[in-house]
Amino acid sequence: MKLLIIEDDPRVADFLLRGLRAEGYSPSAVESAEAALPLLRSGGFDLALLDVMLPGQSGMELCQQIRAECIPLPVLMLTAMGGVTDRVAGLRCGADDYLTKPFAFDELLARVEALLRRPAQWVTRATELVVGDLVFDRVRMEVRRAGQVLTFTAKDLALLELLMSAPGRMFSRERILSNVWGVDADPLTNVVDVYVRRLRSKLDGVGQPSWITTVRGMGYRLEPPAEPFR
Repeated sequence: MKLLIIEDDPRVADFLLRGLRAEGYSPSAVESAEAALPLLRSGGFDLALLDVMLPGQSGMELCQQIRAECIPLPVLMLTAMGGVTDRVAGLRCGADDYLTKPFAFDELLARVEALLRRPAQWVTRATELVVGDLVFDRVRMEVRRAGQVLTFTAKDLALLELLMSAPGRMFSRERILSNVWGVDADPLTNVVDVYVRRLRSKLDGVGQPSWITTVRGMGYRLEPPAEPFR
């Protein structure tokens, strides 16, 4: 299996090269996103180990580009930023898994093996979320409903993306706070309810059923309303 390590710290890159070779892999290493992209486009690699903090284009930006170009390989993101919001950001930009530095090499191997076992269709992350006539373009960070572009703030988009990621699934307020605002958000705040009202005001047609259903005392779920958008 051919692995591409995208890491600008030579000590970390050397550690990964030596360890992965010892385990029977064929790893190569580059120091920047700019050097990595032509290699990834060649289609000769089975997995990318991608550092977030790179010179020039960041690892997250490269990951978004990999997904935008539908390059079919899993991406394991490596970073010293281990906060929940950082991990969520990494996964949302298209990474298949996320490992915080410093890490045990055995854990890295286990994650690499798990990603390489996945069927190919699991690897390529959709660049669009589609629910009914509502489309969330993850590359352009643009939302369209029945072809009409809707305007949202960054937090609106983060909340909408979470709800659209699993249509019909109920997301608790605590889960929404953790994913959109981070674990330090006050669980007693009404910020989730405020932002859901904002989304409804932009998504719902006058006199039509709402896209977002309140599950009383629990949370919210998003699904297409009974009536089409006009």
